[in-house]
Amino acid sequence: MKALKWMGLFSLAVMVSGMNVAVAEELPREAVLPLALANKAAAAALDKCKQDGYRVSVAVVDRAGVLRVLMRGDGAGPHTTDSSSKKAYTAASLGRPTSELADLITKVPFLQALREMNDRILILGGGLPIQFGNEVVGGIGVGGSPGAHLDDACAQAGLDAIGAAPKAPAAK
Repeated sequence: MKALKWMGLFSLAVMVSGMNVAVAEELPREAVLPLALANKAAAAALDKCKQDGYRVSVAVVDRAGVLRVLMRGDGAGPHTTDSSSKKAYTAASLGRPTSELADLITKVPFLQALREMNDRILILGGGLPIQFGNEVVGGIGVGGSPGAHLDDACAQAGLDAIGAAPKAPAAK
């Protein structure tokens, strides 16, 4: 009788643990930006700017804004590491291209407060969210070319290299 009681408890424990596994498998899984893709995107963006004659830095962050890759091109200014990192963070955090955000705060002045959310925000063209489907998994930022639209084009080359979206805003 005692053995039967223990077998019943054991069977119940197995069933409960099996249910936990089933429930855990149904939980949504967040998409992650693999390091290999982050490296590929950064290298493609850096190559594009180098081909165009610009000395830049490129940063890639994950969805939480944590730096995954930082590449400083030969001859790029020391400020470009900070600007590219902040652009990538801003694009990932706000889920929008930084050029679009710069236009938006110009048109809607009360949104200027976006600049003050934290010290990692930089609303200046050159940052794009890295998106697969409808999910933002990170951001890429380029800093150092002689115009935000040029930084955007290099960042877009990084997205294109890994098959990510969105498209950068059209150059003006």
